[in-house]
Amino acid sequence: MASQPRISEAEWIVMEALWQRSPQTASDVVAALASQSAWKEATVKTMLNRLARKGALKFQAQGKRYLYRPAVTRQSAVRSQSRSFLARVFGGDVKPMLAHFVEHQKLTPRQITELRRILDTKGR
Repeated sequence: MASQPRISEAEWIVMEALWQRSPQTASDVVAALASQSAWKEATVKTMLNRLARKGALKFQAQGKRYLYRPAVTRQSAVRSQSRSFLARVFGGDVKPMLAHFVEHQKLTPRQITELRRILDTKGR
């Protein structure tokens, strides 16, 4: 499996916009993020270029502008980020991570039932 690019928190926001709709120009991304950030177009272009250098985005020239699209799926990026988080924070051990979240987060009865189902299925 090819190595997944490391995506920063700010870059993740840009990726979310592109996972939701692609391809987009830098101006399109700025407009898509306007309700959640005050980033200028230059800031977004910097992040787009950084993500393209990392291999997280592909782009193609269309006249004087570039169209950007994800080179990695959201699912593969989530999997990679989850593994990185698990290794950094919990030494790669799933049990203390799961225990921490179960003990410190409010869970609905439905969420608890779903977690039990997942664990039961995993145990087979």
